[in-house]
Amino acid sequence: MALWQGKSRRKSSGGRLRRSRKKRKFEIGREQQYASTGEHSVKLYKTRGHNQKVRLLRAEWANVLDPKKKTTKRTRILTVKSNPANPHFVQRNIITKGATIETELGTARVTSRPGQHGVINAVLTK
Repeated sequence: MALWQGKSRRKSSGGRLRRSRKKRKFEIGREQQYASTGEHSVKLYKTRGHNQKVRLLRAEWANVLDPKKKTTKRTRILTVKSNPANPHFVQRNIITKGATIETELGTARVTSRPGQHGVINAVLTK
């Protein structure tokens, strides 16, 4: 079943909204594919306006910022410690924005959106 990102059939008050047209192709969303740990793998998507989006499927490395030293290093991702988006993502090592990952430098919080940006950027935490 395709995801549909159009307007709701209900008003905010709960009343029915009369539709002036049917669904459109540009309102269809993509199937969800999450970034996980593993050997680097990306998928390219054509978007509206003949542009491209890079979706990260698997990542082995992350760009980690050390706020004390103000330096950024490319480090290996070891595992996912926690993920506020979904607690089951931890078991499957799925990385989303806000997830806490364990790297070679220490624990870091992901600040980028891997499904949109195609890269994992993170900030070291205590």
